[in-house]
Amino acid sequence: MYLLGERLLGVVILVLLGLLVAVKRVATRSVLDRPEGGLLVQSVNVFNLLFLLAVNPVAAVLLIARRLATADPTHMTVALPARAVLEAAGLALYVAGFLLMAAALITLGRNYQLGGCPPRPGDNMIREGPYRLVRHPMYLAAWCISLGLACLTQSWAAFGVFCIYVVLILVLVPAEEEGLRRAYGEQYAALQQTRRRLIPFVY
Repeated sequence: MYLLGERLLGVVILVLLGLLVAVKRVATRSVLDRPEGGLLVQSVNVFNLLFLLAVNPVAAVLLIARRLATADPTHMTVALPARAVLEAAGLALYVAGFLLMAAALITLGRNYQLGGCPPRPGDNMIREGPYRLVRHPMYLAAWCISLGLACLTQSWAAFGVFCIYVVLILVLVPAEEEGLRRAYGEQYAALQQTRRRLIPFVY
């Protein structure tokens, strides 16, 4: 690691995770939520929890111990300057993902619930904060964090995790939006015309 050093990067990952947990607790009054719903909804949410609360901390600890390259059999050897570019892009994506997820949690507040679940009767349709950019900023944040970690660690396994995230979210979002259309009707249909689904200005 040339940008921050392995140990400092590991500390940064742990600090970001700790801050995200604190933001979630304060904003939504919950830390861990029990996945409910169909198999797809449960699969996405369990995968998300494992990624954030297991994969990231393990990567951080291995970085701090300077054991990541030896512990990961899928670690790739990337030479400079490509390695520096990957690390810079990874760090930017990783931090942006955490900031976006924290902003989405703060904006949702008590309206937060696990992805894929239909809105509850008292939930409001959120249009502010990062929801001005895309309809599903938390999923975009998950993509940024997973791709950022893959770039930072130069691990094929981490890139595989990102690819799984892409597939799971692309399958889940249409089902989630059907529930939002049923709950909010024309309001949500109008929102769909003015906000991209996952990537600003693109998709």
